[in-house]
Amino acid sequence: MKAYIFPGQGAQHTGMGLDLYEKSAEAQRLFEQANEILGFSITDIMFEGSSEDLKQTRVTQPAIFLHSVILSKMMGDSFTPDMVAGHSLGEFSALVANGTLRFEDGLQLVSRRAQAMQKACELEESTMAAVLGLSDADVEEVCKNMQGVVVPANYNCPGQLVISGELHAVEKACEAMKERGAKRALLLPVGGAFHSPLMEPAREELAAAIEQTKFSAPLCPVYQNVTTTAVTDPDEIKKNLIAQLTAPVKWTQSVRHMIADGATLFTEVGPGKVLQGLVKKIDRNAEVASGLFIAGE
Repeated sequence: MKAYIFPGQGAQHTGMGLDLYEKSAEAQRLFEQANEILGFSITDIMFEGSSEDLKQTRVTQPAIFLHSVILSKMMGDSFTPDMVAGHSLGEFSALVANGTLRFEDGLQLVSRRAQAMQKACELEESTMAAVLGLSDADVEEVCKNMQGVVVPANYNCPGQLVISGELHAVEKACEAMKERGAKRALLLPVGGAFHSPLMEPAREELAAAIEQTKFSAPLCPVYQNVTTTAVTDPDEIKKNLIAQLTAPVKWTQSVRHMIADGATLFTEVGPGKVLQGLVKKIDRNAEVASGLFIAGE
């Protein structure tokens, strides 16, 4: 069975999407439509902007979403998912690709999400950190015993977790992780504590927008970050999407459930190869592919 997976923030790179724009009239139409919806020329930043320009949350999230969704359309008849999943932001791309959300609605939600997260980041000094070489249980225990807000945020693959929370709490947690035997525990260059309780103001703002958006029955199940299992009910998809901002991204668990349900080929649809690498670390027998290669990039 074919699983299509969609990357999240961090997959951006300078010049992203230009090849798609130059090769397809449909891609050009969607990119130009995105400029109108967003109220600024995101194509200028994607195609010609610096890495610093692309790091702005209000730009990064729509840019990755656009690249992924337009690439899925350019794959044409070869895009035949039995199931989809997205890492954090990528869940929105997945929901457009499997027909749950219209392109326009998905982009508007992603834009609202990015702006709401940016505002939440400015309320308190917070950050995230990557922890390598510890078990999930060890990371969870260290976080639980810390003073202040610090929680597991991304279960990326075995031995690779990201923690999130108040700056001082994350810094102390990193020291404790190293004492526990972590190979590395390093702060990440991010705007704030994504997928932690500190995103509650953003969750509330995004919830209002999601509740007002039409969600259709999907063409295939989505394995959502919060539940990690197959979901097809539009109301449940909405609920999980709202919860995602303050809950951890359970990517390891999602991939394992997809494999248990029959997935044999994971095709990453979007810029980069990060998710392909994570899937192979979760299950070395899983076959991975790039949507860029399939679309002739």
